[in-house]
Amino acid sequence: MKILFVVSEVEDLVKTGGLADVGKALPLALAELGHEVVIVMPYYRQLAEKFNADDICEKQTLFSGHTAYEFGIKELNLHGLKVLAVDHPEFFNRKGLYADSYHAYADNAERFAFFAHAALKASQKINFQPDIVHCNDWHTALTPYFVSIDDTGFYDNSRTVFTIHNGAYQGTHKFSDIPYLQPHYQLHGQLDGDALNYVRMGIRYANKINAVSPNYAQELLSPLGSHYLFEEFQRRYSDVSGILNGCDYSQWDPNTDPYIAQNYQLDNLAGKYVCKSDIQKEVGLPQLPDVPLIGMVCRLTEQKGFSFILPILDQLMQHKVQLAIIGTGDPEISQVLREIESKYPDKCAFVEDFSVRKAHMIEAGSDFFLMPSLFEPCGLNQMYSLAYGTLPIVRAVGGLRDTVIDIAEQPDKATGLVFVEPTGAALLSCIQRALLFYHEDPAGFEQVVKRAMTTHFTWQDAAENYLSLYQSTR
Repeated sequence: MKILFVVSEVEDLVKTGGLADVGKALPLALAELGHEVVIVMPYYRQLAEKFNADDICEKQTLFSGHTAYEFGIKELNLHGLKVLAVDHPEFFNRKGLYADSYHAYADNAERFAFFAHAALKASQKINFQPDIVHCNDWHTALTPYFVSIDDTGFYDNSRTVFTIHNGAYQGTHKFSDIPYLQPHYQLHGQLDGDALNYVRMGIRYANKINAVSPNYAQELLSPLGSHYLFEEFQRRYSDVSGILNGCDYSQWDPNTDPYIAQNYQLDNLAGKYVCKSDIQKEVGLPQLPDVPLIGMVCRLTEQKGFSFILPILDQLMQHKVQLAIIGTGDPEISQVLREIESKYPDKCAFVEDFSVRKAHMIEAGSDFFLMPSLFEPCGLNQMYSLAYGTLPIVRAVGGLRDTVIDIAEQPDKATGLVFVEPTGAALLSCIQRALLFYHEDPAGFEQVVKRAMTTHFTWQDAAENYLSLYQSTR
C-alpha cells in the first residue's frame, strides 16, 4: 500500500508530546511490513534550524478566493522514510509549534487549515498517489474534507483514516477567524453557532475513524466520554474503532537504558534496587530500601487526576511510603505539591521540572507508578512502567484499562492495580491495597513485577492492526 501520513509533529524531528511518538513509530513499523509511507508535516523553525533543507521543486501556490498562499516543499529523511515538510514561513517560522510559551497562537485554525490542504498538494507534486491518507488529531482533521472536494482526479482512489489521539482537543475556532476557509461554502452550514470544530469535520469526512486504544474508542461512543461529540460518533458508529499504540522498547529497556544507575533484567533485579536508591538521592528522599516508593511523571493538569490526588495526600503521608512527583503545568497544583513536600520532607518530593533522564530514573527506581487519569486515550507511561517492573496504579479508563490488569481481578495475570471511580477515596483505597501487597506478600509482589516485565505492546502489532483498518476502507 501507499500511505500518506499527515501529522503535525514527529519524534526525532520536532516534538511536544505523545503524538510525535506515533508520528515516528507507526510509519516506520508500516514501512518495515513492506509498505510505502510518506510523512507530511509543517516545516517549523525548529526543523529548519536542525536540518536547513532545500526545496525539492519550485514554489507551490494554493488559492483561497483571491488570496494566494505560496509555499515551498522540503524533503527530509527519517530513518529511511521520506518526510515532506510544508514551508510557509508566515505560519511556521515561529518559536513554538502551537504556542508562544503558554499562549496558543491566535491563528492556529488558519495555519492548520492551510497545512491540511497543502499536505495533499505536496504529495501530488512528487506524484505520490496514496491508497490511504492517514490524518492525526485536529491539526490535520480537515484533510479528509479536502480529499473529498479534490477535483484533479489524483485522489479518486484514495481513502482516508482519521486517528483521534486526544478528543479533548478539537480545534474549535470562530469561522470568521479562518480566512483560508471562507470560500468553502459547504462548511458554512456545518458550524456550531459561529464556530467550526475541526475534529467534527474529521469524523464527518474520513472513511474510517479510530482512537488510540479499544477502550477509548468505546468511551468516545458514550455520552460521558465523547467530549461533547456523542451524536457525531454515534452517526459513524460502524466506522469507529480502537487500536492500541505500541511502545518503543529500544528507548525504554532497563537492560540497556543509559540514563539509569544500573541496568537490570528479568532474571536479576539487583540493579532495580540500586536505581531506587539513586532516584531517592536525586530527589532528596531518605535512601530507605524497604519503604515503597511511588513515582509519577506527568503534566500537572486536571486530566492526570490531580482533582482526586491532592485531597488525599495528607492521609497518604500517614502510611509507610514515599512519593516522588516530577512535572510542570498548573501553578495551583504545583503550589499544593510544594506545601505537601514542605510538610513531609522525608516522604514527599516534588520536582517542578521535566527531563528525559529523570523520567527514566523514576520508571526504573520506583516500586509503583501513579497514573490515576481522569481520561487517558492510550497512555505510554504505564507501558514504560511495566517494562521496568514498576507496577502501575491506574484508573480504569482509556488505554490504561486495556493495558493493566488488577491483582484482585485476575491474580494469575495481574500486572498492576486498578480502580474505577474518579474520587479521592477510591484512589486512596487502591494505593492502600498496593502498599499492603508490597509489605505483606513480597514473593507475590516480585512475581507480578516479573510478569509485568514480560508484558509488551509492540508497534509491529499496532501496524498490522492499522493495515487491517486501511483494508476495511475499501
